[in-house]
Amino acid sequence: MLSRRSFLSTAAAGFASAPAARLAAPLVLPAALLGQNAPSNRITVGVIGVGRQTVVVNLKQFFGMPEVQVVAVCDVDTWRLANAKKQVEEAYGQQTRSGTYRGCRTFADYRELLADKSIDAVMVSTPDHWHTPISIAAFRAGKDVSCEKPITRFIAQGRQLSDEAVKRKRVFRNDSEFRSLANFHRAAELVRNGRIGKIHTIRAGVPGMDVGCPPQAAMPVPPELDYARWQGPAPPAPYTEKRVHMPHSYDRGGWMRHKYYCDGMVTNWGAHLIDIAQWGNNSERTGPVEVEARGTFPPADSFWNVMIGFEAEYRFASGVRLFYKTGSPYVRFEGSEGWILAEYNKELQASSPAVLASKIREDETRFPLKSDKQDFIDAVKSRGATLEDGEVGHRTMSICHLANIAAHVGGKLNWDPVKERFTNSSAANAFVDKPILEPKLT
Repeated sequence: MLSRRSFLSTAAAGFASAPAARLAAPLVLPAALLGQNAPSNRITVGVIGVGRQTVVVNLKQFFGMPEVQVVAVCDVDTWRLANAKKQVEEAYGQQTRSGTYRGCRTFADYRELLADKSIDAVMVSTPDHWHTPISIAAFRAGKDVSCEKPITRFIAQGRQLSDEAVKRKRVFRNDSEFRSLANFHRAAELVRNGRIGKIHTIRAGVPGMDVGCPPQAAMPVPPELDYARWQGPAPPAPYTEKRVHMPHSYDRGGWMRHKYYCDGMVTNWGAHLIDIAQWGNNSERTGPVEVEARGTFPPADSFWNVMIGFEAEYRFASGVRLFYKTGSPYVRFEGSEGWILAEYNKELQASSPAVLASKIREDETRFPLKSDKQDFIDAVKSRGATLEDGEVGHRTMSICHLANIAAHVGGKLNWDPVKERFTNSSAANAFVDKPILEPKLT
């Protein structure tokens, strides 16, 4: 399985050394090397972070794409790294006549993977605190990036990420699959094409978080884990299982509940549902002008300390109001002529059957319906934009961060979506430029 780059370089070397008589003959290639499966078209991908999301979802999606080959995996946990290598080689082995394949490289340091010039693109599937630093490093190494959500820990980080992608002319995909879910996709198209009239209200929900976790004692670091590398840009802290993940497992990991590494559901699932709200509202490259939020937090001594539940209200310059809270995952659009409700894993609902039966004409706003990975790879090949590029992802995450900031600071906050600063709170602006690392005491 040759990569696009290795095929071209090998072919060029062969042509340069061939006799003149041989060069005069037509070049005959096997059929398997033609079309979308040709080595010259295949996109080589390196996967950074091979935890639960990677082995259950991301790798399997790439394996099903004939124009893609996963050529490298990277992780700071050697047990997970070895398993990922095995998964890749077994999957590609099934596609060979011999039934075996050896060729997936492994890296413990993402910088070494990024230095590999044979890799076209990377999938970043690490814990949240690593998403932006690795993505920006990948841009600078000439790689295109699909990054797991949430792509940022604070608002200014998102501006840096988006601008860097543009500056380096790199493809970026905020790796949320919700634009690929038929009911959410359909809802956005209907709303954008005026099937419920002028939008005035949007309601969105996400699941809540665990109540908390008692204080944890320091523990010996498992031999397979490079804990210093795992912590990376986060504040240094003693190792304990509930800070990272259980050894030799693919559990969701305690890091998702600790503010050093994540902000909880407000940003995690919020990256899905708020993105759909922005998409339908046609505000995906801007943001609200006002936010107010209230949050519920774990006890002061809880080891897991992200916000448990919240209610946030936003106002856009257009007058549209967005209500965002914990509960269940959904987006509801309300307009002057009806409503549309898209819920996770449920059929689309609307104020009338006529809304759902409406056809989107060729001359109206239409969006391609394809998987998030296909959207990314198509853009890598065409050098066009993905459905959720850096700016779209940044604006979605900004709304999530605004709720988190408002719940911590309190009061009604005025937001300038152009300057990306609060106009009435220096305390809130402090969190534009850095993550909220300490819990709010209840």
